Amino acid sequence: MSSVSVVVRVLAGLMLAVGVTAPMTVAEPQPVADPWSDGVPVTHQYRQTYLTAPDGTRLHADILRPAGLPEDARTPVILTVSPYRSHTAYISLPRLTGGPSTESLPVEMALRAGYTYVIVDLRGFGGSDGCPDYGGPGERSDVVTAVEWAASQPWSTGRVGMVGVSYEAWTGLLGLAAKPKGLAAVAAFSPVVDPYSYLYMQGVSWKFSGKPVTENGIRPADQVGLEHLAIASTPGRPEDSAEYRANAIAMTQPCAEDFLSLTGDHDANRPGWRERDLVTATRGNTIPLFLGQGFLDANTRPDRVFDLWQAQGPGEHRAWFGQWGHSDCHTKCGTPNFETELLAFFDRHVALRTVEVPGPKVTVGQFDGGWRAESAWPPADSRRYPVELRTGAYTDRGFLPGPDREIWSISQPFDRVTHLSGVATASLRLGGPPSATATIELYDVEPSGRATLVTRGIAPVAADTRIRTLAQDWPLAAGHRLGVRITDVVDDVWSHAPADARVTVDAARLELPLLTDARVPDLTGGTSEAHAKWRVEKTTTLPPEVLNNAVMFMNLPNETGRP
Repeated sequence: MSSVSVVVRVLAGLMLAVGVTAPMTVAEPQPVADPWSDGVPVTHQYRQTYLTAPDGTRLHADILRPAGLPEDARTPVILTVSPYRSHTAYISLPRLTGGPSTESLPVEMALRAGYTYVIVDLRGFGGSDGCPDYGGPGERSDVVTAVEWAASQPWSTGRVGMVGVSYEAWTGLLGLAAKPKGLAAVAAFSPVVDPYSYLYMQGVSWKFSGKPVTENGIRPADQVGLEHLAIASTPGRPEDSAEYRANAIAMTQPCAEDFLSLTGDHDANRPGWRERDLVTATRGNTIPLFLGQGFLDANTRPDRVFDLWQAQGPGEHRAWFGQWGHSDCHTKCGTPNFETELLAFFDRHVALRTVEVPGPKVTVGQFDGGWRAESAWPPADSRRYPVELRTGAYTDRGFLPGPDREIWSISQPFDRVTHLSGVATASLRLGGPPSATATIELYDVEPSGRATLVTRGIAPVAADTRIRTLAQDWPLAAGHRLGVRITDVVDDVWSHAPADARVTVDAARLELPLLTDARVPDLTGGTSEAHAKWRVEKTTTLPPEVLNNAVMFMNLPNETGRP
């Protein structure tokens, strides 16, 4: 037996033990209470069924309907298509009560508003059979099957909205790409947009956190396939149907090997990666999209999601971009307005109710805690300013910090707010082996020398190296400076074997997206838990030798120094 099957079956066995010792009693109608609840559980009708995809794959579905409705009473439908909704565990968290997994879904909101809520397991997960393919043609087909089935039922109005966070937002974008009949709107928060850039930045593997032990990165992304295979092998519960229980543990060795071959491949040119790029697949989309992304998200990072946003076609699209982590904005963004806007979005586009969706087209949370309305992001007046950086050399050795690993460039203080809004990019002329890496980091440097990370990016060393950083919206206050660090790797962010080589930086040019017009926050909102943690954990104090020796005039707006 291979290591793949051993790992999968051991983890599955552990989950089975949890499931067997916690049997479920089901009563109908049942109350649903979830993080979206107002504290008063709502009763509902619940049943399960199976759908059949065109290739014969059997997809399990949980159906929740408002209590008291006749079987054929038509309602609009909200749908989540997911790999995480096993009756035994939500992702890998054991579920002691069994039944439909509604954790972190707006099920109660939907039921109270008169919607039917449907949860469909992706192929290979939960009670569905088949082979998962990480956003490939099989999973795209599952989304089409689920939407068109939900739209065609006698209890459906024929209009379906999709909603989810993370992978469950990814499936919503798969729906936009496929355009199934009946899909009326999609709300996608912290989605996977391009699974290659989710796992790798120009071939360098991201690290995911070790929650709940630590939020620092410890799990290399090229090993994420094993985690998904373990989730896909979560067994059913004793009270589940025979088909559910058989499907739950039906993972085959060839299926697992294909999955690991894709997810462990660092090569962006692999055809399987290119065909999963939803920026291209959803270009020109006109189905209403409500998109959300946190600039502080260390899971689905603020990268190509903005390419997808800018590529949308005409339509009543909405977006929330701001200072939060891997979540929607129900509780974790510091604002009271999210639920009202989300429900109105579905009411208008799925239920066809005569309502206006409140708020601006784009809601933006700045790093200084302000909230503002925009018609586009990056904003139309975000102008790119070139900056020449200091050159020199560093050693690609990783792990222990030291001045031999970095080159700093620090601006003169700004005489008024200088607002970074967009994606900073860098072009470097380097000498060194391709096994080495080059990282660019931007910092907000206070007069005291305390420096807070703004954004970063990485690429393998090449003669002409181009680095795209993660997106941000960050006002640098008057008196602060911009710090730019060139280094080899950030060890708790990326997985990289040190090359033990010297890298020369012969030229370095940074392009900064800065707002031309000053912004005055005009929306209500506070700060998130992720924002508070970032201010504490993503800071360093620059030593005097750096502050004294790395200062240079960058020719930026509001910079008080002179060349």
